[in-house]
Amino acid sequence: MKIISQQVLLIYSAVLSTIFAVVVLTGAKSDRKQMFDEIRVHRIDIVEPNGTLRMVISDKDRLPGVIIGGKELPPSDRPQAGMLFYNDEGTENGGLIFGGHRNEKGEVVDSGGSLSFDKYGANQIVQLAGVDDKDNHFAGLDVSDYSGRKNRDRRVWVGRTDDGTATVSLMGADGRKRIVMQVTADGTPSLMFLDGYGHVVRRLLPTDKP
Repeated sequence: MKIISQQVLLIYSAVLSTIFAVVVLTGAKSDRKQMFDEIRVHRIDIVEPNGTLRMVISDKDRLPGVIIGGKELPPSDRPQAGMLFYNDEGTENGGLIFGGHRNEKGEVVDSGGSLSFDKYGANQIVQLAGVDDKDNHFAGLDVSDYSGRKNRDRRVWVGRTDDGTATVSLMGADGRKRIVMQVTADGTPSLMFLDGYGHVVRRLLPTDKP
């Protein structure tokens, strides 16, 4: 009887263990959502079920170089942290980056942020950027296109230049300015019309008569 009781206990224990394992595995498979109060990571890759990369959230050191068709090009100088977006084919098509630090001379470098979106098969066509360091001081919205050209041509700029002037510039398909509306740092407004060579053909000031 003692031997039979031990066998029954072993079978009973094995059955319970099997049921417990099935419940745990089934639950883990059916409910894959988990909640965390805080996560500390250096990089997060968001991928499709087939493995296609769709988004990267990364610190400065692990931010990838440009990725096209799922293949990363040789490393490029990207001294920022941020978030990169990729299209259905795993090609980079925009991102949100930010950074800034002082170099060995105490100068502020690489300081600012940028949110950009790219045209399929080309570079960025919309960018909201702000930079304020030893080399550049500007902030604004940049709208560009390609119009069958290889180079990106800026079509609209709305922002502040490094001399404190608030500017709205409209360009032709060739990227040349045709209308510039601005207010300088001292409050002087003006409206300029330019020809295809960048020459001002008419300038309107508040003092001009109709």
